[in-house]
Amino acid sequence: MGTKVSSSVVELTGALETVAVRIAETQRKTGEIPWCTGQKTDPWDHVEAAMGLSIGGYRREAELAYEWMAGAQREDGSWYASYMQGVPEDKTLDTNMSSYIAVGVWHHFLITKDRSFLESMWKTVSSALEFAVGLQAPNGEIYWAVSPMGEIDRMALLTGSSSVYMALKCGLAMAEQLGRERPDWIKAMKALRHAIRTKPHLFNMAKSRYSMDWFYPMLSGALTGREAQDRLDRYWKKFVVKGLGVRCVSDHPWITMAETSELCLALTAMGNRDLAEIVFGWIQDRTFEDGSYWCGFTFPDMVIWPEDKLTWTNAVVLMAADALYHLTPASRLFSHRAWDGSGLSLSQGICTDEAGTGASQPFEGEQECLPLHAGESPAPGVMRARSK
Repeated sequence: MGTKVSSSVVELTGALETVAVRIAETQRKTGEIPWCTGQKTDPWDHVEAAMGLSIGGYRREAELAYEWMAGAQREDGSWYASYMQGVPEDKTLDTNMSSYIAVGVWHHFLITKDRSFLESMWKTVSSALEFAVGLQAPNGEIYWAVSPMGEIDRMALLTGSSSVYMALKCGLAMAEQLGRERPDWIKAMKALRHAIRTKPHLFNMAKSRYSMDWFYPMLSGALTGREAQDRLDRYWKKFVVKGLGVRCVSDHPWITMAETSELCLALTAMGNRDLAEIVFGWIQDRTFEDGSYWCGFTFPDMVIWPEDKLTWTNAVVLMAADALYHLTPASRLFSHRAWDGSGLSLSQGICTDEAGTGASQPFEGEQECLPLHAGESPAPGVMRARSK
């Protein structure tokens, strides 16, 4: 029996197509995806935007974005913290920004099932994770950066370390898929998870006012089960404004679409889809006339700020929608149950149907991947692939 597609989801999917178009239009011919036209590019948000392109069916554009990353990678496996039209601007070497490519590449593979792409990106991803693991402290946390002067900044950030944890999971999934063994990454991942779970004093506590520090340990899967639920409950009222969304910082009246969407990702990762759908609904009218989402707004005066149309903000909205409505085979990228159910990776948690579309095998109570149009088989992304 086929999945019944509600009219509201079909309407949302049509709106998301516009969002994906906006990201593709902002991408430079080199593959680089800046925050918005005329602004900087940073490696983490560039990868996030590429993930939005993959969900939107812009396969070639997404791969061009990863090719740009491969070309810009330094010999030590890192990237500079920011670029302006391809020229390094901030020469800090950030472990979180450098390792996130593993998440993006694995996400793209889950959608396309293109093993040749995975193989072509292995050296880039492997080098990036080596850079991050090389800056792991004795107690398991990850030092956040190397300064432009070449000095290690021995401060650890909970959000960044949690993101590196997710990157290591994806890197190990790649290794498994390609028949490679990386026991050093497994050791590093276990030590990192232990630090995140049991040693909060190792991380910069001044960052605890940022909502990302609240939900990234849950989003990444470093915290699962009762530990994740306890953390969710403990800080919910600190960051969530009912009916509006998630504060970026607890002591500022500023709601952001990215943090709200990332909380939705964390909730769906934990299995709380109903609550995630409620939160996601709060931001659905926070869009410009062209359909792209605001970056954020202040409250109670409801002033849009900033007014930039950010590629990565729109990408994470796409990711939240995918997690909620299973628009692509990568919809459970962050799902705790998907990772636990397959041992290490999602490679065993994704099946290929007879048509070879790579549609997800749903867990009990979950929907299957939804087609864009009634009667179509599930597509590799939300929309049919196209080129510029």
